[in-house]
Amino acid sequence: MLDRYEASLRGLARKSRLRALSGRAGLDFASNDYLGLAGDKRLADAVATALANGTPVGATGSRLLRGNDPEHEALEQKAANFFGAERALFFGGGYVANFAVLTTLPQKGDLIVLDELIHASAHEGARAGRADVVEVRHNDAGAMDDAIKAWREKGGAGRPWVVTESLYSMDGDRAPLDELAAVADRHEAFLFVDEAHATGVYGPEGRGLAHHLEGRENVVVLHTCGKALGASGAIVTAPAVLCDYLVNRSRPFIYATAPSPLMAAASAAALDIVADEPERRDRLAKLVALASTKAEGLGFMPSGSQILPIVIGDNARVMSLAQALQARGFDVRGIRPPTVPEGTARLRISLTLNVGEDDVTALFAALSEECSR
Repeated sequence: MLDRYEASLRGLARKSRLRALSGRAGLDFASNDYLGLAGDKRLADAVATALANGTPVGATGSRLLRGNDPEHEALEQKAANFFGAERALFFGGGYVANFAVLTTLPQKGDLIVLDELIHASAHEGARAGRADVVEVRHNDAGAMDDAIKAWREKGGAGRPWVVTESLYSMDGDRAPLDELAAVADRHEAFLFVDEAHATGVYGPEGRGLAHHLEGRENVVVLHTCGKALGASGAIVTAPAVLCDYLVNRSRPFIYATAPSPLMAAASAAALDIVADEPERRDRLAKLVALASTKAEGLGFMPSGSQILPIVIGDNARVMSLAQALQARGFDVRGIRPPTVPEGTARLRISLTLNVGEDDVTALFAALSEECSR
């Protein structure tokens, strides 16, 4: 009965793609806690205060039943104001938020145009929805434009959806957001931007790379709370009518137990911190600049962001390097297909305020030694 599963796992092992869980150990060069907020006492205090005021640990039901807590609504109002949107809606995580938006808002007869390297959750949501779907070359606004034109020429009469990340999770590069917004405007399309890795880190007060686009009637944005904000959950910002539509039509929202209201309280506190402490972003930018210089010195192309891919190519070699660095006290993880394209297995170095400049220098010295073995 279990033979086919065991055979599949053996096949993954032969390709050096078998995965296993491992705990936290060593200096943090792997997490998405970019601003070092996950362990910040003020987030813990926000949770403690909410508990003292009678906020339950669990939501106990969906938001449409008894799971709607004042903390959820307070976060949504704060987020809408913070990001400059008409409304906001809180979800349990970025995966479910992407899935919810793309299975609900694009309608039958619409077209979803996906960047080929966008999050897996966007691919899953698009495939599970009712709209036509096409993938295009990474960060190519012209390819997005051409895909919509080709769809129209074949009789497509619905509404296009241009779907992108603002900062890509594995390459650390930025999307051409202004060009994509122009494509959306030209075709009377919606633009859906996943800001998962930009929220808190970029833009005025940490409002993200798409901050100047928020508030438009054709723009929907996803902000995760479990990365730079140090909590968990995700916030979708959009025109009020689209948020109301999600509340009424989105099965992942309607039929899921609501996120813990304590995470709403923590996320609200994190928004205040990122707005009030721009020095955190300044410190992170210095780490990025240092790491970029060190990577170039070893012959690797820097991304210019806190996500620095060290592309090796060979799966086994990547995992060997990761294990060697971990043994030396640096928590660096290897990333292999299908998370990244075939032949681009890499070390994903994530820069966070949980380390300092001396730690970055030591990491690249160790990487240089291990690469030369």
